[in-house]
Amino acid sequence: MHKLSILIVDDEKSQRKLLSDFLRSEGYSVTEAENGEKALKTVLTGHIDLILLDYKMPGMDGVQVLKEVKRINPEIDVVIITAHGTIETAVEAIKTGAIDYITKPVELEEVLLIIGRVIERKKLIRENERLKEELGQQAVTAERIIHKSQKMMELIDVARRVAASQASILIQGESGTGKELFARLIHNLSPRADKSIVVVNCGALHEQLLESELFGHEKGAFTGATSRRIGRFEEADGGTLFLDEIGELSPGIQVKLLRFLQEREFQRLGSNANLQVDVRIISATNRDLEVQVKEGTFREDLFYRLKVVTMVLPPLRERKEDLPVLIDHFIEQFNRKNLKKKGLKPEAREALLNYDYPGNVRELINIIERAVVIARGQDITTEDLPFKSSSPAESSTVDLSRSLHKSVEDLEKQSIEQAMWRTENNQTKAAEILGISERMLRYKLKKYGLKS
Repeated sequence: MHKLSILIVDDEKSQRKLLSDFLRSEGYSVTEAENGEKALKTVLTGHIDLILLDYKMPGMDGVQVLKEVKRINPEIDVVIITAHGTIETAVEAIKTGAIDYITKPVELEEVLLIIGRVIERKKLIRENERLKEELGQQAVTAERIIHKSQKMMELIDVARRVAASQASILIQGESGTGKELFARLIHNLSPRADKSIVVVNCGALHEQLLESELFGHEKGAFTGATSRRIGRFEEADGGTLFLDEIGELSPGIQVKLLRFLQEREFQRLGSNANLQVDVRIISATNRDLEVQVKEGTFREDLFYRLKVVTMVLPPLRERKEDLPVLIDHFIEQFNRKNLKKKGLKPEAREALLNYDYPGNVRELINIIERAVVIARGQDITTEDLPFKSSSPAESSTVDLSRSLHKSVEDLEKQSIEQAMWRTENNQTKAAEILGISERMLRYKLKKYGLKS
């Protein structure tokens, strides 16, 4: 792995100079910022692997900066530096997402040890991702998609028929319906199966970071770009590039993607050289792209380039005949994983069969795993499920004295509260259950005044 690109954030110039001079002498690329605002600008415009962040600064304090960094790019590691070496400070920092903390006066050898741990951790993460990707490619066959419904049989048949073509495919469906699973199935059924399928979540990174992730960059293309980096297009050469949450793309990246689809070439950031790769594009979204086209937030020409073939995955509530086999499959899977032998009480099975699963299969998996883990007795009961079963008459009752707009808002607020409760305030998982982006979830939390 390349030497880390490190950002030092401290309002004390002498402290910054001490650390930066020492780390540069060790061969690291170092950038400095004297306050939180400048640090965040650097994170937005540059490539940073690790931040050494002072806890107590004027303006934004270390924890505030840490929260914003994790929002912009969760992959950046942050170490808090504090003169207040209390347990409370350390716990708050670690809870917010810091990987470690050190106290002032800073011991330079301790800094080197921490950097060593960061390098090993990043190596391990990359290796795990590579292995997961390889296992995913090997494992996804038509047989792995558990189903009994006619709708799913027809979709698997479509996947088989389109796999041999070079056509771009757009997979639509609510969050948790299995869009990535179908993308991997199509790849594994295609002549490209011996090459990689590379997955990119277009909603997870800020625009410039995503641009670098997709197309790569040259040394010096921006602050912190200390070496050339190939992008996901080059990684996927000969194989498949799966672009998830395609509706989140910024206008600038939409233009670059359109150019690739038209000309089959692109440029790395900081370069004028045209590069060509043989990549098949499969994209996915839980949004209505036709509405986005009408609103002007998604290019019409790109939309039609992406949807040469369209597959629409049904939500779980529209293929209830698949529920019995899915429930049994996941109970068996999580029993095996947790070394348990849990059964399922008839009333609990009935509740699971009658529930609508707004988070689709992903939510079903979460519910079953939780139930297997927490069930006290030999069998899972309704007490082990995170929802109350109700009769159709009860569930369809509506307060007709309230306006439609207000009723919809109340329902939306309740859904968000329930998703946040089920995921123990994990915004990423809650957004997946709700079928919206994290950005939209944060907006809704603020709109309704909801706190974790």
